Amino acid sequence: MASRRNGTLYLGVTSDLAGRAYQHRNALVEGFTKRHGCTMLVWFESYDDLQEARLRELQMKKWKRAWKIELIERENPQWRDLFETLF
Repeated sequence: MASRRNGTLYLGVTSDLAGRAYQHRNALVEGFTKRHGCTMLVWFESYDDLQEARLRELQMKKWKRAWKIELIERENPQWRDLFETLF
């Protein structure tokens, strides 16, 4: 999730991406995303194994910001909100 292009980034894991993204988009969840206005789904990866997804999350949370931005821009150079693509 992002607040805007090159803005604040949030990284997390969920078993219901559409539902969780909806919560963030509508500021229904107290915490980081609400405080920082992270409402745009700009990148995601899918995993069949939740443990594998959590390991990837932990790995990426150690990344430099520039690496995360590079990953987003490689897959979504316009920083489009991908929420609608989930349906």
